[in-house]
Amino acid sequence: MTSDQNLDAGLPIRLLHDRVLVKTEGSEGERRSTAGIVIPATAAVGKRLAWATAVGVGPNVRSIVSGDRVLFDPDDRSEVELHGRGYVLLRERDVHAVAAERVEPDATGLYL
Repeated sequence: MTSDQNLDAGLPIRLLHDRVLVKTEGSEGERRSTAGIVIPATAAVGKRLAWATAVGVGPNVRSIVSGDRVLFDPDDRSEVELHGRGYVLLRERDVHAVAAERVEPDATGLYL
């Protein structure tokens, strides 16, 4: 999906420059460890990155396409609500990693 197409069933929006619109996965509330232990939202943890799914990208985005899972810092984000749904707007340079089947194992993802 390009930035000129509609996002999420009829949401008309065109992203500009190097912007990436993402939908976060899960909530920022309590989490469960792999052993099933509930970790409350108030528990102090180090700086934790978050995963989200790209739902739209601007024309100058080089490494991300709609549908990719991206890793970003939730403290450095701009939130926006579109048609009652919450999204996060990022710059491509604020994305730390991309998880997609098309990503090659030796790709560095570095800007020149």
